[in-house]
Amino acid sequence: MNSSAITPKPSNQQLILTEIQKSPLLSQKSKKIFLKKGENPLGSLDTQNYFYFVMSGKIKIYQIDFESSKEQILYILTRSDMFDVLALLDGTQSEYISEVLEDSELIAVPMAEIQEMIVKDGAFRHYFYAYLAEKLKSMESLALSLSFYDVYQRILQLFSRFTYMQDNKPVLKTVNDLGHEDLASMIGTVRKVLSRTLQKLKRDGVIELSRKNIRIKDFQKLLDKLSI
Repeated sequence: MNSSAITPKPSNQQLILTEIQKSPLLSQKSKKIFLKKGENPLGSLDTQNYFYFVMSGKIKIYQIDFESSKEQILYILTRSDMFDVLALLDGTQSEYISEVLEDSELIAVPMAEIQEMIVKDGAFRHYFYAYLAEKLKSMESLALSLSFYDVYQRILQLFSRFTYMQDNKPVLKTVNDLGHEDLASMIGTVRKVLSRTLQKLKRDGVIELSRKNIRIKDFQKLLDKLSI
């Protein structure tokens, strides 16, 4: 697999935002919401009556097994992501837990307006369903990864998914500055095991580590190790 194959293109999320911003009616009915780091948006926002688009910041969506206190991150929402898709589709409030990792700005649009737009706006409907399929594939990949791969392969898969080519250089985004606890939670392990795995990736020449950042040193080597 050649690393040039992952040159970024406009995401379904970005295309959806474009459609939203083109609609004067939705622009009039939408409102901005600002969230501070550490807040739990799913615990404070009205996700049954409003649909939310992330304009900036970073929010994690996760679940906890309260018997073992084990946390599993399901999604990291960044610019152009949206929630709560389940509430939009079936009208029930999600049981996920959330935490704002970076100060975030959201746009809230009445749920009824989004539902009507899905029915009447073909372009929006196309991008929305593509986004939904993308999230379902992400959950499927997570389930398969947890079932069949060791921690080393899981972290390789995670880094591969969030690496983009910019000026012919690999750039790790979204997860590059997460704490080790959150990274471990994303791949279903614990911090101690994650730290050992990152050090092995560093020794293997795949990544470079600093105190608050991870950088892909050799993306082709990462891809080669994924195929082993």
